[in-house]
Amino acid sequence: MKNHVPIIIPDVQYDEVEDDFRRILSTGILTTGPYVAKFEEAVADRVGVDHAIATTSATTALHLAFIVSEVGPGDEVLLSDFTHPATANAVLQTGATPVLVDAGADDFTMDLEHARTLMSERTRVIVPVDLFGQPADHFAFEGLAAEVGARLVVDAACSLGASRGGRECGAHGDLGCFSFHPRKVVTCGEGGMVTTSDSLLADRLRLLRNHGARRIGERTLGFIEPGFNYRLSEIPAALGLSQMRRIDQILLDRRETASRYDEALASLAEVHVPESTPDTTWSYQSYVVTLNTEVDRDAVVTAMAGFGIETTIGTYALHRQPAFSGWGYGPGDLPNSSRFADHSLTLPVIPRMAASQVERVVGTLASVLESL
Repeated sequence: MKNHVPIIIPDVQYDEVEDDFRRILSTGILTTGPYVAKFEEAVADRVGVDHAIATTSATTALHLAFIVSEVGPGDEVLLSDFTHPATANAVLQTGATPVLVDAGADDFTMDLEHARTLMSERTRVIVPVDLFGQPADHFAFEGLAAEVGARLVVDAACSLGASRGGRECGAHGDLGCFSFHPRKVVTCGEGGMVTTSDSLLADRLRLLRNHGARRIGERTLGFIEPGFNYRLSEIPAALGLSQMRRIDQILLDRRETASRYDEALASLAEVHVPESTPDTTWSYQSYVVTLNTEVDRDAVVTAMAGFGIETTIGTYALHRQPAFSGWGYGPGDLPNSSRFADHSLTLPVIPRMAASQVERVVGTLASVLESL
């Protein structure tokens, strides 16, 4: 459709990777090669940690993070209820019990005080999620985890390039987990990364992502423990590496678009724009607002599509999804998460988005809200 505005266009430039792709194909080394190592090094340097371990997705990154944190049956893992189901799925794959924590009243991320009420001697890990590139209060959660000897594993899937308290997301807590899905700031198509400064955890992560194998001779592998095939391939790594070389430019572009949205939306009474705190910088993986409760968000999404503008929900309230209905949560248990699930709206953020495009999106949204 002419003049269609999609929710996102990956900031990928073929001329940056064409030579790399040819080189990879000519060597025959398609996995676990030099491009994966360079990509890992680039992410570790950016985040400010000693180790970055590439994986096939953020879901497998989270799974490995839970495994090396010794999570298993009988353990509890506190996680944000307002998140993508992948966060909870990775917990369930360990046999542990997810414990869902509400969002803050005016903050998409995990509510600290609600999390505190859910802590127990069975709490093995706390998993705050950096929704849409907005950092959770990681320093406070580090203290909370220390109270019961739990690990802090940050679901930083959306927050590469964001920071809190002068520390890059992915460097808080014990482990951070990133995504390189097409809607992320940096994409490999699919891919993930675990970041840590704990060398023992990093060694075990590398072991487990490669079938639990370790080289014990020039051409011999020893299989130390049962593992997984969670290795990232060379071509996706080269794609991600190309964007890491200009990540500051990508982030600046997104923040400029977000700033235009902030200004343009200020006059719409039906729209609440979340505000960052002074000690945070956001990556704006997505630009997400909240509509007043009397507004039918789904009707807005449908109407915007009719004008050629793609919008979507923010994300999900896990306790309301059929896959997780057996956990004993009922209506009203997690009210903030439910409200955000029903009334959050994601607006388009595309590379080098013109001011006129932002004006068109906001103008159309204003007209749609007036007509409903």
